[in-house]
Amino acid sequence: MIVLELLSAFLICLGIFFFFASAVGLLRFPDTLCRMHALAKADNLALGCVIMGAMLRQTDLYAVGKLLLIWVVTLLSSATGGFLLAQRIRRKNLALERDI
Repeated sequence: MIVLELLSAFLICLGIFFFFASAVGLLRFPDTLCRMHALAKADNLALGCVIMGAMLRQTDLYAVGKLLLIWVVTLLSSATGGFLLAQRIRRKNLALERDI
């Protein structure tokens, strides 16, 4: 039992580290596409670590399923939102290049 608690705490702390790293990347990277990359990769990994840590602490299979569903929906919405935002930025940059 103590091993699961330690592993859970480690995963949650690792998730917090990746959330912090993505926030630093959001503030430090020069352009929008680099910032999106930092957020998409690090936030999804961080959320996965936190969800896995929380799943180890659950005793109810229903709660584990809900946590897993939250992670899957977040992954899908992050990918879709990132794609749409990158596509918009690309179109805007192409329009700016044509004007020059």
